[in-house]
Amino acid sequence: MKDDLANNQRAWIDAAYELLVNAGVGAVKIVPLARKLNTSRTSFYWLFKDREEILAALLARWESQNTRAVIDQSERYAASIVEATLNVFDCWFDPAVFDSEFEYAVRSWSLQDPAVAERVQRADAERLAAIQAMFSRFGYPALEADTRARTVYLLQIGYISMHVQESKDTRISRVAEYVRIFTGQPCTESDLARFAARHRTRFPAEELAAARQEVADGSPTDARHPGR
Repeated sequence: MKDDLANNQRAWIDAAYELLVNAGVGAVKIVPLARKLNTSRTSFYWLFKDREEILAALLARWESQNTRAVIDQSERYAASIVEATLNVFDCWFDPAVFDSEFEYAVRSWSLQDPAVAERVQRADAERLAAIQAMFSRFGYPALEADTRARTVYLLQIGYISMHVQESKDTRISRVAEYVRIFTGQPCTESDLARFAARHRTRFPAEELAAARQEVADGSPTDARHPGR
């Protein structure tokens, strides 16, 4: 019985998610949801008290997926700051890890609702703290760790908020340079190979060659942080 209830609630929340992402929070209403599920609006009230309750469930899903993803990826084991940063980059390359369309929809919603805006601000603070802690683990001083974390995170949120559309090939071609700028350290060829394998893609030959050359030169990009 409990499983049936949870499954039915999930179906309504899934439908609400689709309306939110495709048409905005104004479209998330009981009658359109019932129509989408081919059921009556009365069945909604067996599962939820009101529209606000299903909207709250959407926010909870967003926090449990997207905010949790950034924190978890920041805390994953890594042998270097480059590997750690690439772990965070998994969020931007895999929608099963971090749902950018959901992120855009919630941020758009937050412009209309101060309570949602407060939740978004809290999520941003938690995510930034996690990325800052990642840099701190690899020896960056507090102010520098904070600044680098903001560079990593706020750039990506800007991409999402602007709804930038890029091909996967375009994004992958910039990864090594982004990592170098964000961390002050070059990617090795093996760093790039592991990242590419996770995302079933390939780096351009010239990018791999550049990574090989930087390692062969043996001089870190940022001399203040050798060996990180």
